[in-house]
Amino acid sequence: MKHLTYISILLGTMALAACTDDKTNAPFGPDSKEIAIGADGGTRTVRIASDDAWIATTDAPWITVSPANGRGTTTCQLLIDSALVETPRQGVIRFQNQQSRDNQEITVKQEGYAYAITLEEPEISVENFAMLDERYFDVKVKTNVDFNVAIPDTTGWLQYDSYKVNIDRGIRPREVTVRFKWNISSIPRIRKAEISFLPKGNVTLDQQDKLRVEQKAAAKIKENTREGDSVALLGVNRSLNSWRNVWDASESMDNWEGVVLWEENMEGYTPEKAGRVKSASFSFFATKEGIPFEIQYLTAAEEITFFSNSNTHMLSLSTGDAITKLPQLKRLTISGYGLSELHPDFKNLKNLEYLDLSSNSFQKLPSILTKENMPKLHALIMNANQRSLVYDLSNSVATNIGGLIEEAEFPRHLLEWELDTLRLSVNYLQGSLPSFGTADAPRDGWTEFYTEADIDNSANDKGVDTLPRSLIGTPKVMPRTKFFAINLNRLTGELPYWLLYHPALNWWVPEILIFNQEGIDANGRTAGFSNEPVNMNYYYDFYPTKTRPSDEREETNTTR
Repeated sequence: MKHLTYISILLGTMALAACTDDKTNAPFGPDSKEIAIGADGGTRTVRIASDDAWIATTDAPWITVSPANGRGTTTCQLLIDSALVETPRQGVIRFQNQQSRDNQEITVKQEGYAYAITLEEPEISVENFAMLDERYFDVKVKTNVDFNVAIPDTTGWLQYDSYKVNIDRGIRPREVTVRFKWNISSIPRIRKAEISFLPKGNVTLDQQDKLRVEQKAAAKIKENTREGDSVALLGVNRSLNSWRNVWDASESMDNWEGVVLWEENMEGYTPEKAGRVKSASFSFFATKEGIPFEIQYLTAAEEITFFSNSNTHMLSLSTGDAITKLPQLKRLTISGYGLSELHPDFKNLKNLEYLDLSSNSFQKLPSILTKENMPKLHALIMNANQRSLVYDLSNSVATNIGGLIEEAEFPRHLLEWELDTLRLSVNYLQGSLPSFGTADAPRDGWTEFYTEADIDNSANDKGVDTLPRSLIGTPKVMPRTKFFAINLNRLTGELPYWLLYHPALNWWVPEILIFNQEGIDANGRTAGFSNEPVNMNYYYDFYPTKTRPSDEREETNTTR
């Protein structure tokens, strides 16, 4: 029994000695006198040897001791925060024996953060094509200094969104996400860009990564070939995100809906045009960009139509320059697309005869639309350029409502153009029509008036109504215009004499397409002309050789 008792006492003594806070005969203090740690901070372990109770204190708020007191030998964790500044810092931890008042110290030395801008992925590869909402990539930038993004001036295909660097507590690195957007490549070769992140202020970087972006090459389109035309058509349809996939690449282009190919019996045909695209129509699509670049490869086309983009009332697009590289175009329709701007090179389309820009978002008539820039144009369609419907312009705070609302007055130069078709209906044109006076009292610099020779020539010209002599001295405005429409604008004032007695007025259906205005203009005036005719009897009295409609038997009053 005595042996068993001795064994029990021995085991108990051994177990007691194994406890971390048990008394030891070792000198009081930590097992390390100095700790070095990087700027990121972290956790370090020290062992405190003691026979008595002890307590730990520090004057460094960035150091935490856990536990901060104990009895006997104990293992402690030192929690060290990340650095805040560039310069190194130092802190002291004091351990005091509560029985003997003996003090022992540990010195903690921490490195400061060097200024640096580093990238998680310094190399990015992108495709040559993707839909607009997919043409971006995010770059994670680790930095402890605010910076500017520098894209080389020669790189026009990369842009970046706004970002913010919050250096609110010293210069410890933060992760900032910068989103870059890229454009479609039409180039059959790889293109590259190197982007720098430049620190703001007078800062020297310890490390500075650059971003290298590589874009894959576009497929080469065989120019001036039938094959190239078919690839271009499919490319345009794809870029427009068309809802109607009516073209099957496995079928002959001859069977594609909305595509007309050159044939030998067509006017303007030449052997090199055989089988190539003469006209093409694109409709019902959803794009937030200008005309796709592939359109420039339809170098034999005379007519191109774009019609019905989605959410046009929310868009303010430019045509871009691709369409301007087709100087052979004669007819162009870009209707319901969301345009508010024509590219400056639009003036290259010198052969245009017909231009339809209806149902877009133009707030102002593009300055490029002049007879000098487009000498062959005879039909201009710009009706229904309204992004939103506003009846009372004087009570509207809406912006970007389109409808040529920024025109200070009626665009006189269009009246001087001598187009045979001019449609400006359903816009927000305001003000009055220019009167131009008479030959005896010309106004606004007008110099063209009907003469004796015009009357004689009309009598000798078969198929043209004979002009009355009373027309002599009247402003000769749009003498060749066959269709003129300005209805449902916000025009006010008087109808000028040249319009009321225009030789083609009866062709223009004036009761519907000219006299009929609506709403209230920006000055609070009710739209409409003060001398609007009750009927057209006055006109047929003025032109006795014209055929009077059989159902018009009204009074001869000329105004309301």
